[in-house]
Amino acid sequence: MDARDIIKVGLSAERILIVPPERTVGHFVPHMPMVYATPMMILEMEMTSGDAIKACLPEGWVTVGTEVDVKHLAAAPVGATIRTTAEVIEVERRVIRFAVAAFHGDLKIGEGRHGRGLVNVAQFKKRFGVP
Repeated sequence: MDARDIIKVGLSAERILIVPPERTVGHFVPHMPMVYATPMMILEMEMTSGDAIKACLPEGWVTVGTEVDVKHLAAAPVGATIRTTAEVIEVERRVIRFAVAAFHGDLKIGEGRHGRGLVNVAQFKKRFGVP
């Protein structure tokens, strides 16, 4: 399948998350502050990117993260409301790239680019022997 046939530049999505303790650095690393962890912010950016295009994907197809280039610009505490955005900025045959950002109120706490690759689930499972 060619992503250029089904995904268009400009598609976008947004997600809201209230930072729980289990998504903080301190949850994973003892003696570190209980602030939103960079890998958790990136996870939310990946999920938002997937949300932006999932309605375009035919049955049996998904996307998986393949590229991440993100800066974590500011900390956010437990209980902070985080708004994450993703917009399609480039579409190749098998890769879709997004501009991603995360905000705590009006403060941008993260920004960057993320790429997702098209995957046929049945072929993927067969290739890796997954039932």
